[in-house]
Amino acid sequence: MQMLSTEATAAAGKVKQPAGGPLRILVVDDHAIVRQGIRTLLLREFPQAVFGEAGDGQEALQIAQAEKWDLVLLDINLPGRSGIEVLHELVVVRPGLPVLMLTMYPERQYAMRVLKAGAAGYVTKDLVANEVVGAIKTVIAGGRYVSSSLAEALAENLNSPPLPHHEMLSDREDRVLRLLAQGHSVKEIGFELSLSVKTVSTYRTRLLKKLRLKNNAEIIRYALLHGLVD
Repeated sequence: MQMLSTEATAAAGKVKQPAGGPLRILVVDDHAIVRQGIRTLLLREFPQAVFGEAGDGQEALQIAQAEKWDLVLLDINLPGRSGIEVLHELVVVRPGLPVLMLTMYPERQYAMRVLKAGAAGYVTKDLVANEVVGAIKTVIAGGRYVSSSLAEALAENLNSPPLPHHEMLSDREDRVLRLLAQGHSVKEIGFELSLSVKTVSTYRTRLLKKLRLKNNAEIIRYALLHGLVD
């Protein structure tokens, strides 16, 4: 079981209610049934909360800028612009708005990257309900949610050797890398990311050079070695 860090535990019991009314939470996930499930879960804890929904990155950015929100729950795997790309833009256009990443990907794959990008926390969808609620309370209270396992990894990272090459990739290059490692073709990736085949091929060329790899087989081996895919 994952636990709240010391900082998170201290903040979890002190939920900061907005002075102007109920909590306003924007839920960003490309599956309507997931968004509905999150709303149902949170309404038990925050019965007066007001929810907004977005099914892709572009819609999320439009809604986030058009209205005032107290929290964004953001998935990573979105059609078109990924959750990480959306996070980067939210940090710029809505500074101070806490963003909690809620995703199916295990911590080892994305947690470090999103926390460095400005996320207020990282939770996985396999957590039990009370842990998800605890993470949300922590973030709303102005804290950062870090599980005990992630806190340990962060501490170890302070004295670790230089970052692996994939940590130097741009967010789009990183996403193309992971999709290639999962066996997707350049054409399939272009469709997934709403990019031309030529553009995807350019990203592939760049990441091959940065990672010092030669082909897709080496990409797959690299991704498995570094835990970028399951």
